[in-house]
Amino acid sequence: MIVDIALKLAFSLYILLFIFRIVLTWFPQQDLNKIPWNFIAWPTEPFLKPLRKLIPTFGGVDMTPFACLAITSLLQELLVGQQGLIAMLTRLQ
Repeated sequence: MIVDIALKLAFSLYILLFIFRIVLTWFPQQDLNKIPWNFIAWPTEPFLKPLRKLIPTFGGVDMTPFACLAITSLLQELLVGQQGLIAMLTRLQ
């Protein structure tokens, strides 16, 4: 039960951070190492950096935040969604 709630909160937080990161790609002049942008950039960068090697930019737009948002949403649904693995396990108990 606690694991379920913690994972839901973590996934929701990262989905929100990736949405903010997508919006920040529209403003490339922002310094992501300054407050308040660093609160968005620092937690998401470890996930974006490896994907940048795999996903090229498209028309000068960094597509990795979109990919991370999709992957995070998929994982959230597979693990803690209504038919997710952890949700099913908690119903069995």
